[in-house]
Amino acid sequence: MVNSCRDCTNCLKGEEQYCLKGNTLTYGAQDKDGTLTQGGYSTHVVVTEDFVVRIPEGLGLDEAAPLLCAGVTTYSPLRHWGAGPGKKVAVIGLGGLGHLGVKLAHAMGAEVTVLSQSLKKMDDGLRLGADHYYATSDPDTFEKLAGTFDVILNTVSGNLDRGAYMNLLALDGAFVTLGASSEPEISFPTFAVAANRRVFTYSLIAGLRETQELLDFCAEQGIGAEIEVIPAEKINEAYERVLASDVRYRFVIDISTLA
Repeated sequence: MVNSCRDCTNCLKGEEQYCLKGNTLTYGAQDKDGTLTQGGYSTHVVVTEDFVVRIPEGLGLDEAAPLLCAGVTTYSPLRHWGAGPGKKVAVIGLGGLGHLGVKLAHAMGAEVTVLSQSLKKMDDGLRLGADHYYATSDPDTFEKLAGTFDVILNTVSGNLDRGAYMNLLALDGAFVTLGASSEPEISFPTFAVAANRRVFTYSLIAGLRETQELLDFCAEQGIGAEIEVIPAEKINEAYERVLASDVRYRFVIDISTLA
């Protein structure tokens, strides 16, 4: 998102994504001049220096591109909820968001578990930094891991049995949803939250301060997104592959091929 002011409380805290005066979305929204924002399909962008981040040396532009979206979306809640040494983090889903959540939580020093519907991506998950990998289609998973995690990142957009996942949290643990649900309203697992003083919350992307912090952290740790670079003419094909879960784990468009 692009923030729309420089004087609200949240923006002054460096949390522009929570601007109290509203945000202009970077894609498919009306910009200040009345034009439509183009997001990642833009050939160029003009901004003030306050809204520019620096890509550190050693971090390729192609693998850095998804960090500006999926990277900060997972980094921000991990930092906010204290992921680090001695903490246990679970990541639901090993996809475009989830694979970066695993990499970042591991680099922060947390013990990382992937919770996926099946074990078909287990080798990838362990390679990316997960310490454990469980299939949520196995009912024993929820019994074995009850009361385990300090933080759970939900990176999937599908509907979940929230009560079952909340019961995986330890005392004062946080369940953070990043993917949008298709449900107009959600049922809230009140007892599963209250039973161990757990937190059920959401998180948006990140502000400029945290985005630069992420980029510097990734450069220091040698972290980039797992990508496949495609020319513009293959965008429709790439979209179909996303629907078929046939990408590991982010497509990056070579903008020089955009006519």
